[in-house]
Amino acid sequence: MGYKAEGKVVKIFDAEQKSASFQAREFVIEVADGQYPQMVKFQLVQDKCSLVDDYSEGDEIEVEFDLRGREWNGKYFTNLQAWRINRAGEGGGQGGNGGGQAAQQAKPQASAATSSASSDFDDDIPF
Repeated sequence: MGYKAEGKVVKIFDAEQKSASFQAREFVIEVADGQYPQMVKFQLVQDKCSLVDDYSEGDEIEVEFDLRGREWNGKYFTNLQAWRINRAGEGGGQGGNGGGQAAQQAKPQASAATSSASSDFDDDIPF
């Protein structure tokens, strides 16, 4: 299931070679959330590490990502694995969706098409 978040780029980290065959890169965006904006860190892996090369700190972007989680030695880890980045309002090249609107809180893409005005509950979430 894909999710989407929109916000301002705060920090872009260098790619890190984790092993001989695996690399990862992280970046942080500021997502508006009422009075207290949230700093949300995303991870890019392998060939996706270059997706953030065309952006700078301060740019408004839209990030499409997947939730990833795993267990290791009895501890649990969660990552937000980004797989597409666009300038805010570009909507993946399919036309604009409001340009300079305020950043949105992360939400499932599917819920935007299926949510009703009477409820914010999304029963497609697996947990």
